[in-house]
Amino acid sequence: MSENKTYKHWRLSTDQDNILWIELDQAETSTNVLCRAVVEELESIVGDIEKQRPAGVILRSAKQNGFIAGADIKEFTTLKGYDEAVAMVRRAQGVLDRIEALSCPTVALIHGFCLGGGLELALACRYRLANDDPKTKLGLPEVNLGIHPGFGGTVRLPPLIGAPAAMDMMLTGRTLSARAAAKLGVIDYAVPQRHLETAARKMVQEKPPRRRPKGWLAYSNNALLRPILAMTMRKQVAKKARKEHYPAPYALIDLWAKHAGDPRTMMKEEAASISRLVVGATAQNLVRVFFLQEQLKAQGNKSEFKAKRVHVIGGGVMGGDIAAWCALQGLKVTIQDRKHETLARVIKNAHGLYKKKLKDARLVTAALDRLIPDIHGHGVADADVIIEAIYENIEAKQALFREVEAKAKPDAVIATNTSSIPLEVLCTALQKPERLVGLHFFNPVAKMQLVEIVYGAQTGAQEIQRAAAFAKQISRLPLPVKSAPGFLVNRVLMPYLLEAVTLTTEGISPVVIDQAAVKFGMPMGPIELADTVGLDICLHVAEILTRELGGQVPGKLRQMVEAGKLGRKSGEGFYRYEKGKIVQPAAGGSHAPDDLTERLIMRLVNECMACLREGVVENAELLDAGVIFGTGFAPFRGGPMRYAKDRGNAQIQQQLAELKRLHGERFSPDSGWSAPA
Repeated sequence: MSENKTYKHWRLSTDQDNILWIELDQAETSTNVLCRAVVEELESIVGDIEKQRPAGVILRSAKQNGFIAGADIKEFTTLKGYDEAVAMVRRAQGVLDRIEALSCPTVALIHGFCLGGGLELALACRYRLANDDPKTKLGLPEVNLGIHPGFGGTVRLPPLIGAPAAMDMMLTGRTLSARAAAKLGVIDYAVPQRHLETAARKMVQEKPPRRRPKGWLAYSNNALLRPILAMTMRKQVAKKARKEHYPAPYALIDLWAKHAGDPRTMMKEEAASISRLVVGATAQNLVRVFFLQEQLKAQGNKSEFKAKRVHVIGGGVMGGDIAAWCALQGLKVTIQDRKHETLARVIKNAHGLYKKKLKDARLVTAALDRLIPDIHGHGVADADVIIEAIYENIEAKQALFREVEAKAKPDAVIATNTSSIPLEVLCTALQKPERLVGLHFFNPVAKMQLVEIVYGAQTGAQEIQRAAAFAKQISRLPLPVKSAPGFLVNRVLMPYLLEAVTLTTEGISPVVIDQAAVKFGMPMGPIELADTVGLDICLHVAEILTRELGGQVPGKLRQMVEAGKLGRKSGEGFYRYEKGKIVQPAAGGSHAPDDLTERLIMRLVNECMACLREGVVENAELLDAGVIFGTGFAPFRGGPMRYAKDRGNAQIQQQLAELKRLHGERFSPDSGWSAPA
């Protein structure tokens, strides 16, 4: 049998029933991916199977963390053009086609993650079984990289489960649990770990009929229905993504609508479509964003620190949400505040979050059991991480840190969530000032992935690394930033928001301003964002930054705050709100000036260069990562510094100089633009 051959990435064995077991154990990595070398070896194995005809083939992973994470994304960055991309994709498609055509039963035995090309390989097998465990996740998330499935997924999934569910999976990139995948028909059965091998053998031996969609779903790929469904799909996608920014979902819909009735042609067109996308600017930038995210995660790998208990002081919006999030991640959390009613509100809000995230009542109860109100602060003494999240007052925070240090374990992380007070000021209250580190979360905590790991001149390197490890432990992305006014995210965001406010004073409608930003690629316009953050908070941060860095706060912002127009939370800001939703005003007939978008974006980009020059973050890659995950800066552009690089420093400098001539000193180009590369 072919197991007599030696493979670098695959292990083969034949059991007493003449069933061939194939295990992928990719060399020199902890995670399996379908790289060229893995596919080439699989091609050889399939050739032997075709000749020797075992009773069945069971394909599984030898890695503990999962089946296959997808194609090798690194290889996307080395493609020299469309032709090379097509050749790579067509080869992988060919191997999976041959697996599908094998005369013997084939079973994919899945545990952990089964994503992208990994799921496409499983779809080429006759049967699929998955470990019924919360860690098992199946999906086709290629759209998040600016592409769509390319190893036959677009061809095989719609006939298997029906077009609506299949296209939804591919257009959203969402993942499914084993049970959800079984219910949809993506897999045949979700099975407990102890029964997986037995179930796989049974399927090989009994050869049950293949799963097929029932009812009208069986006809949902019909040529008469496809144009109607495709039109609905395009409308849904358009609500979330513009075609010029994110072409992949539209290309996927076109591919399915035109070719779903002819699998052979569709397979060829799938390869052509994904190859056009993968060498395009959007996919290349989104792949870059993927690796930027990995860089942030790696910041949490520099310490073995692992927290079990967390104590949060301050039950306001931020403190309460931080505590609730940590408990959701499996940690035991004590939350301290002076008022019982504040702690009751924290628990109530946490319950809402857990119901939404966990759904299972038992899991919700378990998470709530981990979140413990602690009005007297007894949890400080046992905590591995102590997070201060009280109001922004230097004396109050310093007094609290003196008290905390006296009670805390010697090796506990002592952190502040301050957004405006330098660590160099706060740390003077500690006997060991090197212990203080910033853990700056963003609102809403459950949605915003970034956490700024703030370090002052005194902060110990070990504390920075342990804080980053903790952020990663609670599924957040740690970004080390220097203790400087506004740190990174608030500092680069504020000029952008203030320019938007200034534009309103010139008679430009908030709707027009927001539409320009969204057209550029921002997830939300700056005016709506300011209303959402709270105009009082914007004013507070703006006053601090202008005091430290220069510039002016538009008088209109101060007037609105004084009038109680604070934004979404008060029911009125630049927009009016009912039940938290904008009561959409008319555009006001104002015409957008030609340089509106440039005024907004250049303020942000120029401030990014200032942060880079001052060393607020270590390099341009981390800066781009921080601004994308902290502000939502158009991901398809790859980050503000990548956007500037694509335009060229000289052009950015020239544009800023022209804006300065027209609109004033706030557009003065930062000296970093003329520095040698």
